[in-house]
Amino acid sequence: MTILYLLIPLTMAMGAVGLLTFFWTLNNGQYDDPQGDAQRILQSEDRPLLPTTRPDEEKQ
Repeated sequence: MTILYLLIPLTMAMGAVGLLTFFWTLNNGQYDDPQGDAQRILQSEDRPLLPTTRPDEEKQ
């Protein structure tokens, strides 16, 4: 039962830190353009890497 005297304030402190972090990200504009982020993921300009060796050369 005495462990609750430690765990309850610790849990409340962790929740307060999480909540403060969330409000900090809101004030810094982290969530201003969710549609742009979604479109940016879909329109990637990455090209697949070509293999440097052929499968029959790997056995040598």
